[in-house]
Amino acid sequence: MTSQSAPPVVRVLIADDQALLRHSLVILIDGTADLAVVGEAGTGEDASRLARELVPDVILMDIRMPGGDGIEATRTITADPTLSGCRVLVLSMFELDEYVYGALRAGASGFLLKDAHPDQLLDAIRRTHSGESLFAPAILTRLIEHYTSIPATPARRLNGLTERETEVLALVAHGLSNDEIATSLTISIKTVKTHIGNLLAKLHARDRTHLVITAYETGLITPA
Repeated sequence: MTSQSAPPVVRVLIADDQALLRHSLVILIDGTADLAVVGEAGTGEDASRLARELVPDVILMDIRMPGGDGIEATRTITADPTLSGCRVLVLSMFELDEYVYGALRAGASGFLLKDAHPDQLLDAIRRTHSGESLFAPAILTRLIEHYTSIPATPARRLNGLTERETEVLALVAHGLSNDEIATSLTISIKTVKTHIGNLLAKLHARDRTHLVITAYETGLITPA
């Protein structure tokens, strides 16, 4: 009988200027079977350099660091075509709007506070790697409020979408998982993934986070 090979380990780079926190995160992450820390950075410049050298799957990125902050490092990393498969998950003590919006504009895929439960953090790393996004609840609420308080941009950005793709985009924006979208539309998971891939390409979005933002910016989704 052929044994099934184990899924590949998610490779994580930790960028934070506090050595004690980095050490704690290494212990937490390396204590799991499916995640592994491949490097540590104490400055924004080191984070960018190590990202290029190590090409990790996920980067846990602090914002306030010396030597170029986390937002600038995120912008550098997400603009590098050789790191297109790398996702940045911002881990910060602060939930200031300027940090949240700055990180998203720079290309981050999620934003979590440092007081998150360890299991939440591990789940966030996995979900970020799989192309999903995770935000602290308070941050997600304020993020949606921000994007729904500004006038919607012309819907022409959605003109190239099929009716089904528009339906999928709306469900993604409402926070549904691939399984839930498949159930809601009575289609297969494979079909859902195909539609999401098409949405990412047509809307020039890096991940699901930016699909959600597009749905709100264009007025496809409005506040409840």
